[in-house]
Amino acid sequence: MIGKVLIANRGEIAVRIIRACREMGIETVAVYSEADREALHTQLADEAVCIGPAPSAKSYLSMEQIISATVTSGADAVHPGFGFLSENSRFAELCEQCHITFIGPGSDIIRRMGNKQEARNTMTAAGVPVVPGSTDPLTDAEAGAKIAEKIGYPVIVKAALGGGGKGMRVAETPEEFEASFNTAQKEAQMAFGDGTMYLEHYVRHPRHIEFQILADQYGNTIHLGERDCSVQRNHQKMIEEAPSVALSEELRSRMGDAAVRAAKAAGYVNAGTVEFLLEDNGQFYFMEMNTRIQVEHPVTEWVTGIDLVKEQIRIADGRHLSYTQQDVKITGHAIECRINAENPSRNFRPSPGTITDMYLPGGKGVRIDSAIYSGYTVPPYYDSMLAKLIVHAKNRKEAIRKMRSVLGEVIIEGIDTNVDYQYEILNHPDFVSGEVDIEFIEKLCR
Repeated sequence: MIGKVLIANRGEIAVRIIRACREMGIETVAVYSEADREALHTQLADEAVCIGPAPSAKSYLSMEQIISATVTSGADAVHPGFGFLSENSRFAELCEQCHITFIGPGSDIIRRMGNKQEARNTMTAAGVPVVPGSTDPLTDAEAGAKIAEKIGYPVIVKAALGGGGKGMRVAETPEEFEASFNTAQKEAQMAFGDGTMYLEHYVRHPRHIEFQILADQYGNTIHLGERDCSVQRNHQKMIEEAPSVALSEELRSRMGDAAVRAAKAAGYVNAGTVEFLLEDNGQFYFMEMNTRIQVEHPVTEWVTGIDLVKEQIRIADGRHLSYTQQDVKITGHAIECRINAENPSRNFRPSPGTITDMYLPGGKGVRIDSAIYSGYTVPPYYDSMLAKLIVHAKNRKEAIRKMRSVLGEVIIEGIDTNVDYQYEILNHPDFVSGEVDIEFIEKLCR
């Protein structure tokens, strides 16, 4: 059985995993860069190991340093969290070779689902709806232009590897295609070290709906309902909620079945997310599969009562799923707001620095996932997320009111944050009515 887990991450997700392990009686090892020496996760873990200087490439992305820390600390498992090496098939493979339990899917699954083109082809073969697009990897604009003509404009150029909104450009017309392709490819090469691209027909004004999946190594696969992640900026989510107001019970059933079918087609094991684009007419398309725990997993935990991190660990430990599909009941409504160190009035410019004073509220139905404290210095090297505010209420209307109350109480001084911006969104009539799509923030900023 897993007795000691090394968390190959930082910030609030590292703290989240440490707490889950503590409740399961499992020892934890934190890793940290020189910039994170005073970070909360290093203080909460049973042990902490420095793995290098501040830049991610020399610390949190250093496979050799993390594997070495795992071996020397005596940890028998690694939890990668999200971001960094969480979807790196080579890292998962190294863990396998070193007989370290990787708390996530196998390296072969990560590799296949991480390549968006291969993932699309897998879903097509399984009968899961996909957006019309290219079937082979693309490396030059001329070949891409010919396929774009067949698919039909507008098209979106995407990096075959990677995520987070990087390496993506929309071409509205043939005249725009070459510049869009070259720009996206250059960005993909810089961000992921790979310039392989693929094309899809660009679906206008869709919602972003994702289904949480759990699967064990014995063939048991279930979904835990959906999350609506349509409020996003530059393809990065800002607010997530569960369930979605856009789904009828019939549509929820069809999409859930498709998500389970997708996971089984991939041979998936552990926690994962199947992401869809949903049009107004109820047509949905597979977008991608995330082979890790998601930032927004707490909203699913609120409405189902299932601890996803603990389930990840149990599955990795070779146990059967703790739940069947019939056990999953959606209760109430949950909303999550990501609080970032950034200034929305200055084009969301990052705002690292020292937090001089802070207050994060609590109360019934309020959850704060964070790793900040008064006096903590937010480093400039990593993602700007400071905290996740999550609320749960009996319905969406009450959840919105509760989140407004929570946002109104938050105090974070010394740096800029997007708290006021999130409050504006929670009061926008389109958000309140549920009439949002993935272009909502762009319209708001015009």
